[in-house]
Amino acid sequence: MPDKSLYRIALTQIKGVGVMHARNLMEVVGDEEAIFREEARTLEFIPRITRRLIQEIRNPEVLRLAEKELEFVTKNNLRLLFYTDDDYPQRLTPCVDAPILLYARGKVDFNREKVIAIVGTRNETRYGQDFCRTFVRDLAAQLPGIQIVSGLAYGIDVHAHRAALQNGLSTVGVLGHGLDRIYPSMHRQTAIDMLQQGALLTEFPSGTNPDRHNFVKRNRIVAGMSDAVIVVESGEKGGSLTTADIANSYFREVFALPGRIHDKMSSGCNRLISDNKALLLQEVDDLLKHMGWMEEKKKGIPKQRDLFVELSESEEKVYQVLLHSGAMQVNALAIALNMPVTELFMTLLELEMKNVVASLPGGMFKTV
Repeated sequence: MPDKSLYRIALTQIKGVGVMHARNLMEVVGDEEAIFREEARTLEFIPRITRRLIQEIRNPEVLRLAEKELEFVTKNNLRLLFYTDDDYPQRLTPCVDAPILLYARGKVDFNREKVIAIVGTRNETRYGQDFCRTFVRDLAAQLPGIQIVSGLAYGIDVHAHRAALQNGLSTVGVLGHGLDRIYPSMHRQTAIDMLQQGALLTEFPSGTNPDRHNFVKRNRIVAGMSDAVIVVESGEKGGSLTTADIANSYFREVFALPGRIHDKMSSGCNRLISDNKALLLQEVDDLLKHMGWMEEKKKGIPKQRDLFVELSESEEKVYQVLLHSGAMQVNALAIALNMPVTELFMTLLELEMKNVVASLPGGMFKTV
């Protein structure tokens, strides 16, 4: 198969072509290179692709920039993860605004069985530091294969990464800039250490500055590539609350560490809990119970379904996956079935009403 890296990068360099346009182009044209080789009149038939966008696609500067970026990727042994690749973080796939291309440094598997995000304020307190260190230690003791995702920022983020490293866990730092730098620079050694058992990940090409709006975009990757998001400390406003909101929109579980009502760095977490936007988290067992991870399901002989229950084609597909895989989290199930989460929820509801599947804590489902 010919290497499509140049055209995959170029697809992200087209002015005015965002994630949705890019996916639309790929769906209609079907090939990265063909997008840049097709005649203009062919592209005109694609929905929402204007003549102006076609001119931008034909702009020779696009491929020139892509060639320059590909040189950087090759020179620095980076990985390109296209949204159709098997090694692309599959939990991101159902997210409509997920990046079509990611740059990675490090050879870690982004599709481990269990992945969580730990985020929080940059102005952490001793309370948050101690909880983060203890929580990750206890988590590693029970789930040594779990992967921890965060943003390598000041405060809780970097404490989560360092706690993961200290306890032998894989950890991924999602950046709000290109891989030609580390921001903040004082976290460079931590970033280097992470490459031994984790990775650095970004959607931004080299030369991209760590601007504020990039970190907002970064947060959707942190939320989307995780099974659950844990907010350790947060004020009334902050990026970690944005990450929590995005996680909720992606149907991920959100947990928050409660604090005293007058502590500024606990006000955001307390609000998440009181508004039912996050589950209260005090210890590792809280996470394991709600996520259905307390103990692995023991597989036995599959129970035969009542022969008189009639299932639609989509219901049958969902049932068969659950029957042979055991309990599954809804996002993992959506990936396995290549089905939008919203559509899957409706199908699961129908199956529950027919007493064929049952819901468990943490967005888990199993056959009855």
